[in-house]
Amino acid sequence: MTKCVIDTFAWIEYLIASNKGTIVKEIIESEHNEIFTSLISISEVMSVAKREGMDYNQTFLTIISLSKIYEIDLEFAKEAGLLHAEIRTKIKDFGLADTFILLTARKLQAKVLTGDSHFKSFNKEVIFLK
Repeated sequence: MTKCVIDTFAWIEYLIASNKGTIVKEIIESEHNEIFTSLISISEVMSVAKREGMDYNQTFLTIISLSKIYEIDLEFAKEAGLLHAEIRTKIKDFGLADTFILLTARKLQAKVLTGDSHFKSFNKEVIFLK
């Protein structure tokens, strides 16, 4: 069984049913995978859904029905901030939300499913959508 953290990029591809979304769908819906979503990804997807005129309530229900939500606490927030500072010394525009997603995967010993180019240097920790 593969544990996957679905990042915002991958969720959006899934929701708009793009070619990359077809790959995401196969991974999410496979009984051989355990699917997680970082709490912060929900906020990001909700923002995109609202801005793009998508049914954000249905989007929310889809995410919470197809994945386990990884919630954060104060210690996690502290660790994410420190990791973000470390990563930013190498990748100047690496986002804080991306750091939350990466740390979630590390905590779960999972892979991040993404097409976001910010994750390219983390190839051992990522399943990259092409």
